[in-house]
Amino acid sequence: MHLDQLHHLPHTDWQQRPEAEFAALHDAAILGEQWIMEGNYTRLMPQRLARATGAILITSNHWLRFSRYLKRTLINRSDRAGHLEGAKDSVKWEMIHWILVKTRNSGAKYAKILQEANLPIVECHTAEALNGLYRAWDLPSRR
Repeated sequence: MHLDQLHHLPHTDWQQRPEAEFAALHDAAILGEQWIMEGNYTRLMPQRLARATGAILITSNHWLRFSRYLKRTLINRSDRAGHLEGAKDSVKWEMIHWILVKTRNSGAKYAKILQEANLPIVECHTAEALNGLYRAWDLPSRR
């Protein structure tokens, strides 16, 4: 489950849903017996972590996140994991600011939240570590 897909309306340029609607979709998703959820949205983490059996923290350098944002926005592949159905994507200054300034050092913040949740945690701080996790868990190769 990609939280960005729940938070934004399909067939838009990533227009946000009303907060109550997003929270309801999130809360319904975590009621399932099994789920894997990608994304943060810190305001909804307490109820998610209360139902979670573990967490994977993937962190990366803000410049790498920025370059990935530009690539996925400019190429806009419909088969990319997390792609918003029918999205009409465009580069947004607000998102650039979010990546390069607001969440520049967010890894430590999320690590602390996850440690306080007392869940088993797997941490990947490099692409090499993430690729190793894919191999160890026999997952299909990432594109």
